[in-house]
Amino acid sequence: QVQVMESGGDLVQAGESLRLSCTASGLYFDDYAMAWFRQAPGKQREGISCINWNGDTRLYTDSVQGRFTVSRDNAKNTVFLQMNSLKPDDTAMYYCKVLEVGFCEWDSWPTDKYNKAWGQGTQVTVSS
Repeated sequence: QVQVMESGGDLVQAGESLRLSCTASGLYFDDYAMAWFRQAPGKQREGISCINWNGDTRLYTDSVQGRFTVSRDNAKNTVFLQMNSLKPDDTAMYYCKVLEVGFCEWDSWPTDKYNKAWGQGTQVTVSS
């Protein structure tokens, strides 16, 4: 059984940084791309970043490009999201998704395609 757990969410002030972690178990982690999503109150869940199986491909939506960095440590079955220059608009529940494939493509990873497993989320709140 695949299990996914996010951590690292917190309450911070605008301009500060946070690093989220997502650890997956019950699978051969190296085979799978990983994606980060977020959902703010009253809004749809938004895909914000994807990293392929070996970290060579890293994709970001415009809203986080240049501020967030995704990385992974396959030896630890963990993917990270370094979030810098945080804004109040970044306030959301952040989720990690295991894709059923090892690659990230714009027509699939932000959608419900290739969903293998989701975590339960970690809350990030940015105060102004």
